[in-house]
Amino acid sequence: MTSTPFSLRIFVADGDPDGLRIIERSNWVGRALVFPRSAWAQPSVASRSELQQTGVYLLMGPREDGEGELLYIGEGDPIKPRLSAHHSGAAQKDFWTRAICFVSMGQGLNKAHVQFLEANLIRLAKQAKRVPLDNANQPAEPTLSEADRADMQVFLQHMLGMLPVLGLHAFEPPPEAPAASAPELICKGKSVVARGYEATQGFVVKAGSQAMLKAVPSVPAGTFTMRQQLLALGVMVVQGNTYSFTQDYTFSSPSTAASVVLGRSANGRAEWKDARGFSLKALQADA
Repeated sequence: MTSTPFSLRIFVADGDPDGLRIIERSNWVGRALVFPRSAWAQPSVASRSELQQTGVYLLMGPREDGEGELLYIGEGDPIKPRLSAHHSGAAQKDFWTRAICFVSMGQGLNKAHVQFLEANLIRLAKQAKRVPLDNANQPAEPTLSEADRADMQVFLQHMLGMLPVLGLHAFEPPPEAPAASAPELICKGKSVVARGYEATQGFVVKAGSQAMLKAVPSVPAGTFTMRQQLLALGVMVVQGNTYSFTQDYTFSSPSTAASVVLGRSANGRAEWKDARGFSLKALQADA
């Protein structure tokens, strides 16, 4: 991910902040369209010329269990027929509630370009393991010329930089280790020790951390579901009498991280402590 500063221009096309938004990035030929599913049949969305172009799209919505989001990544040549099929056609998907579409307003994207973008977005989402995918397969990258491949790598990086601003964090790897101002924190339970730190994306539990093998019967449903999801994704694996984290993983909050580690309800700002025994709450109060 690039750390170069950039600006976004957001145009609220129909005057509704929750409706169709057209988003452009400084010094980039790409354009994003963001809209809720409920707006798909409205002329302000259906008649957009951008949807008649070749592009890549992302569909987001709640999972069936209600715990977190589900994501589908696709491409269209053009986009509109694919979205129509996902809305009410042969390829209908019930889960999605909002869509993000990317097209190029410059030279334009072709079929091979968007297949490249789709394949890499799916690969990155699977690597990050932050949001489950509705995609069944990992598509192969198409063959591109050296110049086209370089152009699409730049296009992809601009997309990835924009998506967190648009509320989608599915492709972000764990942030780098914290600076000295953000010390490593420890969460301890019976026979388990986890290590982590606060980051702008949330709270990161480090690879090698342990979690309780069994949760208490009263564990919140969301915590139980999160633990099952991390097991299914391979983020946590059984190691002896505990679970072990196979990679750094970013949780939405310190409390979510502590609850998963301890297998029970937990106040993360009290459970996570530095090497001196000061809680995260105390450290924040002194900051």
